[in-house]
Amino acid sequence: MSARFPMPIPTGWYCVGYSDELAVGEVRNIHYFDRDMVLFRTESGAIGLVDPACPHLGAHLGHGGEVVGETLRCPFHHWRYDRAGMVKDIPYAKAIPPKAQDKPCLRSYPVVEANEVIWAWYHPHNLAPHYEVIELAELKDPDWVEQDRYFWTFDSHPQEIAENGVDVAHFKYVHSMEAVPEGETTYDGHIRRSQVSGRRKVINPEGQEIEIDAAIEVVQNGAGQKWTRFKGLVDYLLQVLVTPVSADRVEVRFAYTHQRYPEDSFEYRALRESIANTNGQRGLEGDIPIWQHKFHLSEPLLCDGDGPIMRFRRYFSQFYPETEPQHTHPQ
Repeated sequence: MSARFPMPIPTGWYCVGYSDELAVGEVRNIHYFDRDMVLFRTESGAIGLVDPACPHLGAHLGHGGEVVGETLRCPFHHWRYDRAGMVKDIPYAKAIPPKAQDKPCLRSYPVVEANEVIWAWYHPHNLAPHYEVIELAELKDPDWVEQDRYFWTFDSHPQEIAENGVDVAHFKYVHSMEAVPEGETTYDGHIRRSQVSGRRKVINPEGQEIEIDAAIEVVQNGAGQKWTRFKGLVDYLLQVLVTPVSADRVEVRFAYTHQRYPEDSFEYRALRESIANTNGQRGLEGDIPIWQHKFHLSEPLLCDGDGPIMRFRRYFSQFYPETEPQHTHPQ
């Protein structure tokens, strides 16, 4: 927790990098969730994420540690650990110590790869995941392009950024949008879905104003996975990847993919304009200066023009250990 945010880091699956950023055999030091961790990829391509201190004599596994087969080797005495934190080899010992023979001695974190992203599960008490990362079909569709990526880091909290989507009043004053309909929202456990659809006016290549069918769908799968699908003049997908570095600092990644359009086409120009608006002052960059300095008020003074902020907060509260459903955890 911090002076500005009375809530801790929420539990969930979070992006800790893109899959193509970690090569086979690579070892990388990362810092998220107020923790130092070591990320590595084995020779078979599997991902491992562990604490940095070797349980033997404390050497840092991310400084001089090496991948050997399916293990991470300590630089100090060459003890080797698998992705689950089990000791697999001690080159100078006749036997692995009894207390390390049948259980992990190096803390590891659940990791998966999906949607071209490396996801790590965070829980402050190290409880196992009770839901999965959702895979997005567009990322495996050959008719959709490689993701176009953007990155920001600033002082804020995942709940503040997620709450922005239901704060409908700010769209006019921060983003210069005259009206943003709330649409239909459903809550199903850890999943929140919102959908807005209707007719939209656009200017066609001949300079004429026409109406088209348009729809926006937003899905939040826990605290760390969120995406938006846009359908209309152009169809595209935006992954919104918010990862807590600490209790009051985040990294935000936007990753776009879309159907293939010729770069000289009207559709492609419209798509680039929409992406620029989503990223720029009419989008995320209009919010960042406010997020950077604002305080989270547990009991805000709201009025009838505000969106369903408190309903959203009740949904999000399940991602804090003191309020999350206990029956969802493995025994």
